[in-house]
Amino acid sequence: MTQSPSPNLTMQQQPPPIDLKPYFLVLSDIEEDYGGKLDWPIFFGNDKPVEIDVGSGRGLFLFNAATRHPERNFLGIEVDYREGRRAARRFHKRNMDNVRVLGGDVFVAFKKMIAPHSVDAVHVYFPDPWWKRRHRSRRVFNDNFVDLASRILKPGGLLHSWTDVEEYFGVISALMDHHSDFDTLPTPEEHTPENNDDYQTSYERKKRKLGLPIYRGRWQRKPR
Repeated sequence: MTQSPSPNLTMQQQPPPIDLKPYFLVLSDIEEDYGGKLDWPIFFGNDKPVEIDVGSGRGLFLFNAATRHPERNFLGIEVDYREGRRAARRFHKRNMDNVRVLGGDVFVAFKKMIAPHSVDAVHVYFPDPWWKRRHRSRRVFNDNFVDLASRILKPGGLLHSWTDVEEYFGVISALMDHHSDFDTLPTPEEHTPENNDDYQTSYERKKRKLGLPIYRGRWQRKPR
């Protein structure tokens, strides 16, 4: 009769968990290690421009953007820690020094941890549409989010948002087009992907392969 391994042996055989810092941090880490403030030169160790990806998921946009633009820093903010860590493991494996993931509520980060007019761009790709009407209040795009984005963006900074949900894009456009701090820019062109990873997110890849439209918008923070 084969004996099961003892609990101690099983524990010894398991590899130790990977320390993902600084690639994955949570809000409490910012409080404890950075005094509650995301001072970019300290956080990234350089003074490169900073762009933020809201709802960064598995990090496809972050990986592509950070690879193509080593002259810029990228921070993903993701409420789902499991997805955030999954992205961070990829960055950790490749020793990418210009990309990080922060696990937590974007409203807390934007309001309390990021200095006014310190961010060059905010990206929001395929935010959760929360289909049921009673859940619509959970959508990230609302008046408060746009106000906070305006607060952290530098004059001339950009806000990008794409979605495959026409109704939600109508809401986003209405909020952005009528906000006094933003100018609406021409719709970004849809490029032909060079490979299976050449998309903003896996959602875009899935929808475009199905032949479905992607609604794209870009807005610029006014210079004041």
